[in-house]
Order: sequence, then structure tokens, then C-alpha cells
Amino acid sequence: MPEGPSIVILRELVEALHLEEKQIIAVEGNTKIDKERMLHQRVIAFKSWGKHFLICFQGFSLRIHFLMFGSYRINERKDTTARLSLIFKNAALNFYTCSLKYVEGDINESYDWSIDVMAKQWDPKKALKRIKAKPQAQICDILLDQEIFSGVGNIIKNEVLYRVAIHPLSIVEAIPQPKLKLLITAARQYSFDFLKWKKAYVLKKHWLVNTRKLCPLGHHLEKAYLGKTKRRTFFCPICQKHYAPSISKSPH
Repeated sequence: MPEGPSIVILRELVEALHLEEKQIIAVEGNTKIDKERMLHQRVIAFKSWGKHFLICFQGFSLRIHFLMFGSYRINERKDTTARLSLIFKNAALNFYTCSLKYVEGDINESYDWSIDVMAKQWDPKKALKRIKAKPQAQICDILLDQEIFSGVGNIIKNEVLYRVAIHPLSIVEAIPQPKLKLLITAARQYSFDFLKWKKAYVLKKHWLVNTRKLCPLGHHLEKAYLGKTKRRTFFCPICQKHYAPSISKSPH
């Protein structure tokens, strides 16, 4: 599943084509949505929000979510039929194995940019407030909660938890607030590092735990499918502290 930084890369690639205000002259694909609605429409803007790629028109937008195995091609096609192809005079955008949905009205009324870890409007205070509103949640689920960390995916989750030395099964209410603030800062910083490394084709070289056998200190890593999401998690049981609620004993 593409994470937030990968969607930013897509947005930047498309923006470089200067298709804003350009008209769509043909639409193709096996999508079941009313794709003809976009025919002859002019694109107002391309946006990214978390794992969503947004193509904005006058009065509505198209939301593209790449799910687990989605992909795209710009000015070229795969052998398989595209879910949707948008043809411009001098460019073509082809999307495969993705979810498509129309979002009506002003896109800014449907999306909260302050919870997108890569947006200029990102609000760490809001993130902390929303985390603390789920005191019983496991931190591995919190990092994947798109209403708190929009754009954070499984790779970012694994790497950030190791970098801030928090065990993935730690419970929110047991984690000290300074540690939660560090987590929030690290989630945003690593997302931008992810973007930089992916553009340079060196992302995997910088993984400390994801898909690894040993952590940087030489400890054996564990792999498990944790949390409500049951997503694959790599962690070091030695380097990462397990914060659990203390059990108070009743006096005899």
C-alpha cells in the first residue's frame, strides 16, 4: 500500500506536467463510477491527503486510493486494463487496481489538512489530543489511524517506533507525554525522510528494522501481526520499551 510520501511523489510528478486548467479529452477504463462525468472537464488542482490522490474539478473531485496493490503509469500503459485512464492533449494518467470515488463540493470542506503528516497545515497539538483521547489503544494501531496520522503506513510505523524506542504493543495511557510528543515529531520527520530516500531510490537502505533480522545494535528482531489492524510488525524487544498500565495491588 503506497504511504503518504509515495502519494506526494505522484502529485509532484503530475504537477510537473502542468495539467491544471487543461481539459480531459478522453476517459477510459473498467471503473464502475460515472467516468464520463470528467470528460471535457478542466482540472483545477491535484492534491494529496495521506494515502489519497485527489484530482479537483469545478464542484467535485475524484479521490483515488491505491489500496494494497494499486499502481499508476504516466504517459505509458501496463498490459492490463486500467481502472481509469484520463487523456489530455499532451499527457495520459493511467490508474490500476485502485478505489475511485467522487467527493462533492469544495474539497477543503471534506478533508482536514491538519492531520496529514506531510501537509503544511499539520498540527502536532491536534495529534496529541487525538492520541490521548484513546487511552486504551495500542500504539501500533494509533500510528496507523488515518484520523490522527494521515499518510503513515506500515513501514513508517515500524521505523518510527524503533527510532523512539517504544514497543508496538504499548498502551497509550502508559506512555509518558514527552515520549508521545517525540513520537509525533518522529512520525512527521520520518515521512519527509521517506520522501527524500524514495526519490533517491535508497529507501530500503535506511530501514533499521522493517524486514530486517537484527536491529542496529545486533539484537534479534521479532516479527508479528499486531494490534487490531494485524499488520506485519518488526520490532526489537530489547531496544523498544513496553509501556503497560501499572497494576496497583490492594492493601491486605
